Amino acid sequence: MGVHSSLPPGASLPAHARDLVRMHEAVIGGGRPRVRPRPLVSRSWTRALSLGLAADGINRRDSVPLDEVARRRRASPLRHVIDELGQVLDTANTLLVVTDAEGVILWREGSPRIRRQADTLGFAEGADWREARVGTNAIGTALAEAAPVELLAGEHFEQNQHPWYCTASPVHDPRTGELLGVIDVSGPALTLHPAIGALVETGRRLAESELWRHHQQRLDRLRRTAEPVLAGPALLVDDDGWVAHAVGIAPGERIAAPSEGQVLAVPGLGACLPERLADGWLVRPADTERRVWLDLDLSAAPMLRMRSGDTGWCRPLTPRHAEILGYLRAAGPAGLSAEALSRALYGDAEHLVTVRAEVSRLRRLLGAIVDTRPYRLAAGVGLTVHGG
Repeated sequence: MGVHSSLPPGASLPAHARDLVRMHEAVIGGGRPRVRPRPLVSRSWTRALSLGLAADGINRRDSVPLDEVARRRRASPLRHVIDELGQVLDTANTLLVVTDAEGVILWREGSPRIRRQADTLGFAEGADWREARVGTNAIGTALAEAAPVELLAGEHFEQNQHPWYCTASPVHDPRTGELLGVIDVSGPALTLHPAIGALVETGRRLAESELWRHHQQRLDRLRRTAEPVLAGPALLVDDDGWVAHAVGIAPGERIAAPSEGQVLAVPGLGACLPERLADGWLVRPADTERRVWLDLDLSAAPMLRMRSGDTGWCRPLTPRHAEILGYLRAAGPAGLSAEALSRALYGDAEHLVTVRAEVSRLRRLLGAIVDTRPYRLAAGVGLTVHGG
C-alpha cells in the first residue's frame, strides 16, 4: 500500500495549505471548518486530545542520550541501508529521517539550513516522535496506523509543525515481518511535490530488498559451512527457520523458528527435533509419521495443538492468528490472496502491510504449515476447529 497524498489532485498547494491551517484553527477551537479533516487526521487528533496534548505550540519532547542512540543504531538492521537511502532520497532541500520501531530518531540527513529549522521543533537524533509525545506527525501516525502517512501544514496537531510537510512509511524485516522503524522525508510545506510519496515508498522497498539480500548472504554462508555433513531427509535452517539447504524433501522456504528441545511440525517430515549445527539448525524427523494434525481450541484463550505420530505440542495463539487459521481452513486448497485476507480480517483491501506482517509472524511460529502465494494450509496438514 503506497502513500496517499495529502494534496488533492488539481489543488493549489499554497491555497490548500492555508485551508488546512484554517481547518486546524476551527476544529481545535470548536468551530466548523470549511475543509473537513481526512479520517486519518481526525483519528490521530482524537488520540492526541485524549492524551491531553497541547495543539497551540510544542509539547514537551522526550529524548534518549546519544550513547543510547549509538547503541540502537548498532542493534538496528537498518544500519545496513542508510547509505543507499541517502543516495535515493535527495536531501538537498529535504530532511531524511530514519527511526526505530519505538519512533526514536536514529539517523537524520539534510542541509545545515533545514537541520537548523528541524532543531527548533526538537526533530533531532534521539528524539521520540510517537504521537503520544508530539501529536499528529507522519512518523508517529504511521506507527499508530501501521501504514504509510503523508501530512501537510495544518494536518499536524502541533501548531508549530504547520510550516512543514512530512511523508513516512514503516519498514518491516522481510524475514520475520517485525517492524524495524520508519523512513520519513520532511521539508517546508510549500515545497511538497506529488512525487515525494512515491520516493519514500521507493526508499522503503529499497531498504527491505537490501535487508533480504543480506539475509540471502547469511543463508549462503550457513549452507557452505554445514552442507557437507547433511544426510537426508533433513533440513538446514537459520535461527528464524529460513531454509538454507534441504536433502530428500522440498519444504518451501521457511519452517517454524527452531528452539532447543522444542518439537517442530514440518509438512513432509512430520514431527522433528532441531539440533544446533554451525550457526544454524539441523532438522530431522523424530518419527516415521509424516502427516501433521492440528486442533484449534477456541473455547477459552486460543490454543493450538499439534500431533504427528506419537509426538506433539500445545501452544497459545493470539486471537488474530487464530482468526487467520480459521479463514485459511475455510478457504481450502485454493487459499486466499493478501487482498482477500485483508477483506476477511478488516473489511477492506487497504491493510496489506498489516496482513503480510501478521502472516509472517504466524509463519515464524508455525513455519511451512502456512503456505504462501496464496496463503493456505500446506499439503499434508489437517486442521480441526472447535469451541468457537
